[in-house]
Amino acid sequence: MNDDPVRLIITGGTFDKHYDELKGELTFKESNLPDIIKQVRIVSPVEFELLQLIDSLQMTDDHRARILEACRNAPEHRLVITHGTDRMAETARYLGPAGLNKTIVLTGAMIPFKISGSDSLFNLGTAFMAARLLPPGVYVAMNGRSFPWQDVRKDYARGVFRPAEETASA
Repeated sequence: MNDDPVRLIITGGTFDKHYDELKGELTFKESNLPDIIKQVRIVSPVEFELLQLIDSLQMTDDHRARILEACRNAPEHRLVITHGTDRMAETARYLGPAGLNKTIVLTGAMIPFKISGSDSLFNLGTAFMAARLLPPGVYVAMNGRSFPWQDVRKDYARGVFRPAEETASA
């Protein structure tokens, strides 16, 4: 296993949502990722890049272009991008054709880090391992699996990610 540094590009999504008790809704305040990295005890070098804190439902191609530019400019060859799950597959399909010679892994969470039962720690660990083991390319790492950018979709009925060609009844 290599110990190359990993750049963690933060774009928002459920990973970084906080419950606002006054508004009674999930909002963004600051990134949870520095605390998460400490908690999961990742000891390899991690470079943080806070790009934006937005819900992926608000993600546009302008946001995706900023993500692509951040990937292009990153000196590291192993990148993990935290992203909202609703539009993560779209962003992967935006990044994939760029053909960067880097391993880029997008991940997210269905339940915020700050809420009991969150899948954020597991998904982040999966993404870091995928970034270390997979060859250059763009991937989505969710639910203990990794998917190439051109073959992934969110199964909204089950709340999991699947290969794009797999039917909803599978």
